[in-house]
Amino acid sequence: MKLLFSRNPNPRLAVAVARQVGARVAFEFAAPLAPGQASRYLRYNPTLRLPILVFDDGGSLWETDAIACRLSRDAGAGFWRTGGCEPRMVQWLSWGKENFVRACEIVQYERCTKQRYGQGPVDPAKVDEGLRGFAAGAALLEAELSRRDWLLEDGLSYADFRMATFLPGHDVSGLPLADYPALAGWYHRLGMLEAWRDPFDGLDAPELPPIPG
Repeated sequence: MKLLFSRNPNPRLAVAVARQVGARVAFEFAAPLAPGQASRYLRYNPTLRLPILVFDDGGSLWETDAIACRLSRDAGAGFWRTGGCEPRMVQWLSWGKENFVRACEIVQYERCTKQRYGQGPVDPAKVDEGLRGFAAGAALLEAELSRRDWLLEDGLSYADFRMATFLPGHDVSGLPLADYPALAGWYHRLGMLEAWRDPFDGLDAPELPPIPG
């Protein structure tokens, strides 16, 4: 299998999962939205978004959570929980993507992605919306993580990686992680994992364009 990726947040997440579970995949940097590249990737993902998992038979799987599930199950890692623990993991995935993760994404997009790719000025109203969502979600997570190290009681899982999707570079995007000690401690623990800290180590992965100013 081959994992097509870039350095953007969701592809980064997929690479981190692959490294964490020891997935037997080849890594290939890709840019489906670059001029002249669409036709090469449409057969793998009609949305042209990364990551994409390409199978040896030419088939493919897209969307980060689906890829994480497949890689974890293939590796027998239990990182994507099954059985009785799976509903609790899915609870965090569902809540996070609609609340905390989404709020982080809004701020990161306005302050980082838009500026990096020249997509217009920062929208203060959207930043305020994102920061309000961050505060609400962080307060809930602070209460939960003050009682245990990881989101699930039985330890590290994909839910932790997914919740942190947009936290790399949180200092650049201005997300006030340090205001929440238990949440900051949880993210520090993630940073102790090599797969999360530097998933692109040893890979051919061009850096993202710098943020002007």
